[in-house]
Amino acid sequence: MAISGKSAAVSHVGKIRANNQDSGYAGTQLFVVADGMGGHAGGDVASAIALTRLIETDKVFASAHDAEFALQSALIAANSLLAETVFEHPELTGMGTTVSALLRSGNQVAIAHIGDSRIYLLRDNALTQVTADHTFVQRLVDSGRITQEEAAVHPRRSVLMRVLGDVDATPEIDTTVLDTNPGDRWLICSDGLSSYVSDDKIEAALASTASARQVADKLVKESLDQGAPDNVTIVVLDVDETGDSASIPSVTVGSAAVPLTFEGESGRRPLRLPTLLLHPLKSTQQEDTHFEPESEEYLDELILEDRRRARNRRIGWLVAIGLLVIAIVVAAFVGYHWTQSHYYVGADGDTVAIYRGVQQNLGPVELHSVYQQTSVTLTSLPTYTRQSVLDTISANDLADAESIIERLTDVSK
Repeated sequence: MAISGKSAAVSHVGKIRANNQDSGYAGTQLFVVADGMGGHAGGDVASAIALTRLIETDKVFASAHDAEFALQSALIAANSLLAETVFEHPELTGMGTTVSALLRSGNQVAIAHIGDSRIYLLRDNALTQVTADHTFVQRLVDSGRITQEEAAVHPRRSVLMRVLGDVDATPEIDTTVLDTNPGDRWLICSDGLSSYVSDDKIEAALASTASARQVADKLVKESLDQGAPDNVTIVVLDVDETGDSASIPSVTVGSAAVPLTFEGESGRRPLRLPTLLLHPLKSTQQEDTHFEPESEEYLDELILEDRRRARNRRIGWLVAIGLLVIAIVVAAFVGYHWTQSHYYVGADGDTVAIYRGVQQNLGPVELHSVYQQTSVTLTSLPTYTRQSVLDTISANDLADAESIIERLTDVSK
């Protein structure tokens, strides 16, 4: 099986960021998106270094499992390169990058993933997210502590739990091997797309008959329509059984497409990036829009904050339920009191009586009771009048009910 030129890579800086810290690659066998972080002079370097090392794996492997091992080894090597670069250039302290990579081998693909960039598969017009985000809120979702809907608006939704960088010498990388079929359409994207464009819109774009490049451009436009507050990078790959992908020129986009520079801004302070990482809103001009972790206790603080949020939600629900119960009780009391201000005349056994309340019942609750017995018997009344009493005669008030009894008394004589 070959990929006959049906691939595309597009990257856009977005409408807010000062520079593009994403890198993307669509090659002959390899397809990658890397989303860098670490400030103006860090994220672009990190993603470019990682991608440059990964490009070495863009070749044919004997099996998909060999390709999987090659991807994992390349990412570990890239992680070491990042640490070495920080050692040589301390101004880059704290830089890191996510990586989502797909390396094809025959009718299978090897996948390697770390961070919150994503890989999607559209098969038979159904969209599946193949990778799992390595974020704090995703961990909360997986543990059942919050819902996907709550995760989408969580104030710490950008906090990363895993990333390549100068933090962990042996980062945990997700790898897998999957089958791919003719007609499959793969999407690799940075969170500049997935955080701002819904899965429904992504699915609709991928399900269209447009070419890979047209789909990539459409998805970038969808992100721009949402304000594009982050860099957005998209790689689209179509699979069929024709053509020779070896003849397809490779495409590199984003920060990896330009020469690397290591000069930091004058006066730029080194960034601190502990084990728990914050995915940046990358422009240093936007630093006031997000929180930067300063200590190893940050995860504990986040967990405590989430517990407070959960407790506040529970308290909110209990207060709402309590208010609802009170409202029901008050409504029931007022309603019952209203029914007891009404009177009517009806039969009580063989005699006529004045009833207090209304003629209806509310389930097992009777909304009326005998208020006054009379000496008028049903048998002493004419047939028509007797039937009226059996059907009940409404009264405007107690005085009106007593007047009705007086008239019935006269009729019965």
